[in-house]
Amino acid sequence: MSEIKPQRLEEKPVYTCRIFEVYEGKIQLPDGRTATQSWINHRPCIAAVPVSPEGKLLLIRQYRAAVEQMLLEIPAGALDKGPETLEECVQRELAEEIGFQARRLVKLFEGYLVPGYCNEYMYYYLATDLFAAFLPPDLDEVIEVVPISFQEALAMMKDGRIADSKTALGITLAWEYLKGSSDAPPFSG
Repeated sequence: MSEIKPQRLEEKPVYTCRIFEVYEGKIQLPDGRTATQSWINHRPCIAAVPVSPEGKLLLIRQYRAAVEQMLLEIPAGALDKGPETLEECVQRELAEEIGFQARRLVKLFEGYLVPGYCNEYMYYYLATDLFAAFLPPDLDEVIEVVPISFQEALAMMKDGRIADSKTALGITLAWEYLKGSSDAPPFSG
């Protein structure tokens, strides 16, 4: 393959909303050809795996219009409330979605969710030592908090009752971290 640096030659916005923008444009590929592609620019996001003092995961059930289903998920959201740090975003999302915040946050992972067409970048956190802290949810959210054990969550991932990949990754990362941590809250393995 040649030493041509891939680059965007032109781009035009197709659609813009509160959290993302859709673009189409010409791209120079690494082999020198050009192609028309579409992509989504998305704000950075966080995902939190909250674990109660009793060792239960606090998942949320909410309706997702794109898949027309109620999904079981970990709390997550975009950095969209002005200038806030990642940790401030985690605490805000926890308060909005489960009514708690965390005295202890551990960054577990960060990476792109679907780089084939979107630059959405997500930061995963484990949230422990929870305390009550309520913020009203976003206007388009109706959320039910669902406490479950790690064993239940792992079984639900296997049989498809947890079908959200960010949730499956977050639970797996938290499970692996907590199994090897001496200061982890008690949880049923």
